[in-house]
Amino acid sequence: MENGSFPKCLKCNVGDLVPLSDFGSQGAAIHYKAWVCTNPDCGFNLKIRNGDLYVNEPIISGASHTPRSRS
Repeated sequence: MENGSFPKCLKCNVGDLVPLSDFGSQGAAIHYKAWVCTNPDCGFNLKIRNGDLYVNEPIISGASHTPRSRS
């Protein structure tokens, strides 16, 4: 893998796998929590939740998500 490039998706061989990050319950960054294919027709994804690995969970739109207020 070249510097700055992402691995090809082995499911579709079209898209790239890109990392996504999140924040934990205490606000600390969790890097590379998920990897998803950039090909919308593929939908392949890997996610880490509570130390368990989940493969190909359904992907839903976050458009209707209401952000939590941070106090």
